[in-house]
Amino acid sequence: MIRVKICGMTRVEDACLAAELGVDAIGLVFVKRSSRCVSLAQAAEICRALPPFVNRVGLFMDQPEADVRACLAQVRLDWLQFHGSENEAYCAQFGLPWIKAIAMADGDGSWAQYGQADALLLDSHASGELGGSGKVFDWTRVPRLGRPWILAGGLNPDNVAQACRQLGPAGVDVSSGVEVSPGIKDGKLMRRFMEALKHG
Repeated sequence: MIRVKICGMTRVEDACLAAELGVDAIGLVFVKRSSRCVSLAQAAEICRALPPFVNRVGLFMDQPEADVRACLAQVRLDWLQFHGSENEAYCAQFGLPWIKAIAMADGDGSWAQYGQADALLLDSHASGELGGSGKVFDWTRVPRLGRPWILAGGLNPDNVAQACRQLGPAGVDVSSGVEVSPGIKDGKLMRRFMEALKHG
């Protein structure tokens, strides 16, 4: 079964609907320059509203260690996701499972630096950029990772089933593909996305 994370949550009602639809995880962005950035208070409220067994993932990008620790002091996260040039020691120091996003616009070599990551996420952005752009990368360039991995980048209800059939990821991560505007999710699109995976 493909695991599903819907990222860039900014509203309690969107996160709760995603949980009702059967997602495995929701993502909260703590990168200030992102249009989907949430405050610690917003994030804590969303996390408190979620039912058991829905994972809460915090997304960071080249931020000081103190920023991540301040977030963890106020927000109950289950996973951390790093989108910058963080090294393994930095990512591992917080004592939580962590995901490393690999910028597929740059080529596919950087994944080899993160053998200790609990998961790798292949996304369409370039180094120094955030995900959530709605762009798909060239799927023929997916490297042989030899381990389960997560697909992101331009996924939506119309292409996710094909992506999973073609590439066989362990999980998928969607943001803009189920939105009406950055951070505002569309219930119908989220439902269609989940149904596409179920029936695809």
